Amino acid sequence: MIKSTLTSLLPLRMRNQVDGWLEILDVLSELRDPRVLAALAPSGARGLVLKRGKQGVPTKTPAHHAAHFDWSYPADQPAMRALYGRAKKNQWNSDTTLAWSTSVDPYDPARPLLPEGFLDFDALEALGIKLDARERQRLVHSLTSWMLSQFLHGEQGALFAAAQVTEAVQFFDGKLYGATQVMDEGRHVEVFHRYIDQKLEKLYPINDNLFVIIDALMSDARWDMKFLGMQIMVEGLALGAFGTLYKQTKEPLLKSLLKYVIQDEARHVHYGVLALRDHMKGLTERERREREDWSFEVALLMRNRFLAYEVYEEWFEGILPREQWRTFVTETPGMRQFRQTMFTRLVPNLREVGLITPRLLPRYEKVGLLQYMGGLAADRLDGDGIIAELDRAA
Repeated sequence: MIKSTLTSLLPLRMRNQVDGWLEILDVLSELRDPRVLAALAPSGARGLVLKRGKQGVPTKTPAHHAAHFDWSYPADQPAMRALYGRAKKNQWNSDTTLAWSTSVDPYDPARPLLPEGFLDFDALEALGIKLDARERQRLVHSLTSWMLSQFLHGEQGALFAAAQVTEAVQFFDGKLYGATQVMDEGRHVEVFHRYIDQKLEKLYPINDNLFVIIDALMSDARWDMKFLGMQIMVEGLALGAFGTLYKQTKEPLLKSLLKYVIQDEARHVHYGVLALRDHMKGLTERERREREDWSFEVALLMRNRFLAYEVYEEWFEGILPREQWRTFVTETPGMRQFRQTMFTRLVPNLREVGLITPRLLPRYEKVGLLQYMGGLAADRLDGDGIIAELDRAA
């Protein structure tokens, strides 16, 4: 309350700058384990402070992992070998599978990118922002472009992380499956970029919190941390986010694109659960606690990722205080559903690999994530089942 009162006395531009710094401090204050802070702090400085993802130039991230060769080529993971077989069978060519000739009009009310009630325009009007019908369509177009841009950036991170994991993972059947994921991720980068570039014509820069996570994963030397961060955290949340957009959009090309991507992503998260479930049991208590804390902190960063500040800066900076936008985008119906579906997919996988222990339960409960504990983990779901569930709920 005191902080809010003091910042409200500042000019709006300075108030927004202070709010941004305070939000960074709030995130850092949640890092209770000094090892987690040490692991995330350099990436946090590059992403949140230096804004390396928004400088308009390629980012060079140092990688420190070791490649693991096995010259005996063992069949060491039967479940993963089966997953490899499914991945080979289900490869698809975006040029022939997707109807790129489909005309996409972001402002067509008959085939909206997002439903009319996705954003609470009455709440926005209560903040003094009144938009006419065309402006509302433009804002929905911007938000959809922003979401898909973050999906694209996340897929580029997944492409590079999958390549690293394929050479670093310590079981051979995992390397074979990992090779199929590298192909999948390359295809996802292709289709998201093509849709954004050709159909929406609006690409947003990477969100700072997403940059921090990708930067930290790429530079971490431990293969299992790359697995945990990308396969369980980023891919798990992406699977939920893709599902929400698939269920809500009426634009046929986007819906078809998401259907194929969801089927790939379901395999990727399954891969992460298979790889980490037994591995976590062999860690020392100290190592496991670090991974428990790390996954919780990254979950908070991922939750903060979906505040769409890049859209705010384009539309409302200088008009609306940053904290009011944060409240609006947190409470607006569509974004609430996004967070719910994302964490419905993430939290059960963390539970399944043994990283939500009694020690962590109060922290998950405090931030509202414990409610998702009872869902199915990725090893009990497949892409077809997820699509069928989404179609029933639509």
